Amino acid sequence: MAFRHPDGDYAITAMYSVPDDAWYLELDLVAGQRNLMTAIVPDEDPAREPTVCFNPQAGHVDVPYEVMRWFMHHVDEEIRTSRAWMRLRPELVETICRLRQEHMGAIDDDDFPRVLAEVRATVPEADLFAVLEAAFGRNPDGTLVDHPQAPRPVDGQGDMPRMIWSKGPVGVGGQ
Repeated sequence: MAFRHPDGDYAITAMYSVPDDAWYLELDLVAGQRNLMTAIVPDEDPAREPTVCFNPQAGHVDVPYEVMRWFMHHVDEEIRTSRAWMRLRPELVETICRLRQEHMGAIDDDDFPRVLAEVRATVPEADLFAVLEAAFGRNPDGTLVDHPQAPRPVDGQGDMPRMIWSKGPVGVGGQ
């Protein structure tokens, strides 16, 4: 999914790497389709921190301050939405990690009542929503959590993030 900066010269390409369990946000110079930098936001392992990598093959490029602020705002939003659960109390983070691994991050409607009962037995009621949202994207009543509308993609760039499938870590520029 690509988001173009209002000046039209820069764009952010967002994609998810399944092997890395991380979101990649790339700042691209539209002219010449050059990747300048990549932010990597792990969303499964609390021990892995987000990072920003500069593409050494891009050469020297003066990036306007406003464009950097725009890019970092998108990175910050991805960190906030993908990693917010990691800031919960340690016992809740442990429960969420266990549930995500056990159920692969998704749960069938038929299994939800049984899993809900198990979670209710171990998690205080006040924390139930946070745990279910982070583990399965669900409300305590089993419905899907309604997340805010994502920014609209650039015309012709599709409406879903690209998925990267590889046997090893993905490098800068999705290579």
